[in-house]
Amino acid sequence: MKRQTFPLFLEKVVFSLLEDLHTPRSLTVKLLIEHGEWDQLLHLKTDPAQYISSLDYFKDAMATALLSKCTDLPGSNPEDRAKEAVKAFLAAERQCRVTNDRFSSHIMNGPFEDPNDVRVHDLLERVKKTVAEILGKIPSDLSGRHGPGATYDDRGQRTTVPDKMSTQPTVTIEARSLLPFWEDTSWCRELMRDSPNRSDPKVVRGNRFVTVPKDALKDRGICIEPSMNIFFQLGIGGFIRRRLREAGIDLEVGQTIHRQVACESSRTGRFCTVDLSSASDTVAYNLVKFLLPELWFEVLSTLRSPITLVKGESHILEKFSSMGNGFTFELETLLFLSLCVEATRAAGIEPIPGYNIFVYGDDLIVPTQASRNLLAILRYCGFTPNDKKTFITGMFRESCGGDYFNGAAVRPHFIEEYPCGNAAWISLANGLRRVVTEFFGNHYGLGFVKRAWFRTLDAIPTNVRRLRGPVHLGDIVIHDVSCHWNTRDQGTRSGERWWIREILCYIPVAQPIPLSRWNPGAQLASALYGVPSTGPIPRKGGKDTVSGYRFKWVTLF
Repeated sequence: MKRQTFPLFLEKVVFSLLEDLHTPRSLTVKLLIEHGEWDQLLHLKTDPAQYISSLDYFKDAMATALLSKCTDLPGSNPEDRAKEAVKAFLAAERQCRVTNDRFSSHIMNGPFEDPNDVRVHDLLERVKKTVAEILGKIPSDLSGRHGPGATYDDRGQRTTVPDKMSTQPTVTIEARSLLPFWEDTSWCRELMRDSPNRSDPKVVRGNRFVTVPKDALKDRGICIEPSMNIFFQLGIGGFIRRRLREAGIDLEVGQTIHRQVACESSRTGRFCTVDLSSASDTVAYNLVKFLLPELWFEVLSTLRSPITLVKGESHILEKFSSMGNGFTFELETLLFLSLCVEATRAAGIEPIPGYNIFVYGDDLIVPTQASRNLLAILRYCGFTPNDKKTFITGMFRESCGGDYFNGAAVRPHFIEEYPCGNAAWISLANGLRRVVTEFFGNHYGLGFVKRAWFRTLDAIPTNVRRLRGPVHLGDIVIHDVSCHWNTRDQGTRSGERWWIREILCYIPVAQPIPLSRWNPGAQLASALYGVPSTGPIPRKGGKDTVSGYRFKWVTLF
């Protein structure tokens, strides 16, 4: 049931923070909460261009953003959020249709109605060459893997690997041509042996549209793929990821690198950070067809879903692939990287991915001199730069979850739902402490979050509240200075002197499902795909299902 009131414990935390921030904006937020003006609250924004002090911006950003993603607020309606996601999906499809029409001429090498298209065509040919150089030859063998999430027919908590091994696979008619590759997998072999009546994949028209929370006003749309499609999509995505790493873009450490570069650039202005609106949903079909080598396009096109089921209606897709497709992230990284390379070269700068060009999905960082070229080519290719999250001048940069103002980390903490349970309160306490520590450094103390931090601890029972520890342990301890840690030392063993320091933690307990629930064939196939002998852990809402918590001594490194 939807909560219609603001919880008392959370109100104490929030009001303490807003009072101690002590700015006109924090007072405004407090008054809006007191009077239940949720719509006004959720539409408040902070513009870093209006500030000259990192501290002033940080305080106002903290006040404004604290509840902006909280989906439990009375002003946040699940039906309205879902409608916004559908509207965004349809708007992106219209945008892709325009891009597809524009690129149909490029695919045919003309004729071009606008003389500018001829010049752009030459530039795009160079982008196309970069794409081909990064991708190289198509893989000689098509391998795949299972993801942790749902598939077209595997829903709810029945999305574990053994579940997928036991149910009839789903596949699009185009991807059915890849059956010989699937028949060579342990998944197929065990299914044919134990459940031959389910071994013939069921043909579906495409994927299905669902929404997940994004913030308090709108959801994010994703698409759930057929099981055989996504199995091979993830394999192709991993292959492209390796090719990107060879080209200088390592997605495994990309977020960390982006934050470091953004921090430096907020001081020096050397690089600009570019963000795109609905980037994944606006990668148009003809754009991919034009830029990718023919054989690569055929493989990816075979694996994509051509139709999306939205609210019971089938939509023939103008986009190439959506979030939920197993290679979308790697594909968009590849395309944006190639566009950034050409935009940088056109600015007279030698492009070196990983040195002066950084791409992580739709988070783009290029030399500031190349920004004008990049924004122009992005718009021509059908993308929409997000003006509110693109920073070319000034002292602010944002990338991959890191916000920096003149070298200071100013990313606020977000309360995404009302805290419920000890773990949620620990996470809130640690989040408040983190933002102050990142801004001021460890030597500063709690500063203006001190009262709010202690109010958060008031919601935690005493026996859990004493579990203090270092930041690197995450939310299994309450972050605090070392003199407050709950530790013990272990001494000698078998005549040898050795010392191990342990710390008492609050550990989530996830109850795995015994593999014995499934038939022997599914058990064997699951083991080959990395499922532990204790069994898989069911997931809910993209997270492992936690059945409870326990105290445990953990070695402190």
